[in-house]
Amino acid sequence: MPTQKLDAIDRKILQSLQADGRMSLAELSEKVGLSPSPCLRRVRLLEKAGVIKRYVAVVDQQSVGLPVSVFVSLKLESQRQQMLANFGKLVARWPEVLECYLMTGPRDYLLRVVVEDLAAYERFLKQKLTRVEGIASIESSFALEQVKYTNVLPIE
Repeated sequence: MPTQKLDAIDRKILQSLQADGRMSLAELSEKVGLSPSPCLRRVRLLEKAGVIKRYVAVVDQQSVGLPVSVFVSLKLESQRQQMLANFGKLVARWPEVLECYLMTGPRDYLLRVVVEDLAAYERFLKQKLTRVEGIASIESSFALEQVKYTNVLPIE
């Protein structure tokens, strides 16, 4: 569903579900001003169109023993399509990598990696990242403090 086809009610639905994805249909209907049946129909259309991709629980990384966030910038030896595709397939299999972006500028990729400690990051680096063919350079930056984190899009 293209952005321009989202009306005010669709936006209210998305805002509400981003705030609380476990909200009941009755609660959601009340918040957006629809009866349950048309509200559910709209939610299903948003899901079918791929606007709502999935529902998840946001887990606190500290609470599960993964307090260290590392931002890793990578430069590849070349940006050939096959090399980019191969790297993307590898990264998709690594659970430590929560986010991976193909970038413009001096670096080709930016990764966000979460681990339990410095030793775990060293293992990730040595056993996975440095074994990838075609990586020219790796720069790691450790986050000292998370100032802001959200997965809520500013839908208005």
